[in-house]
Amino acid sequence: MRLTKEFTELLAKNIVRSLLDKELIIWEESAEKLQTIVNGIITEDLMVEDRLNEEVKTLLDSKTEEYERSMMDYGRVFQMVKSKLVRERGLIL
Repeated sequence: MRLTKEFTELLAKNIVRSLLDKELIIWEESAEKLQTIVNGIITEDLMVEDRLNEEVKTLLDSKTEEYERSMMDYGRVFQMVKSKLVRERGLIL
């Protein structure tokens, strides 16, 4: 995840404040509880790419020797595999 925990908490706080101030949602519980929920959603969404990167790395680690022999650029292959998985899974990064 490229964003810090503090930043995602601040982002969640600002989103909740904006939604409540503009009366775009009706929330009868505490704003802090909604902030926690929104922060969890943001964090989970950001971690999708981290998990995908780890999966691609694992897939390519088993093939590293093969790539080295064929003189393929690891970074380029990584990006190609990642792009393919994103398309196949319909992910938005």
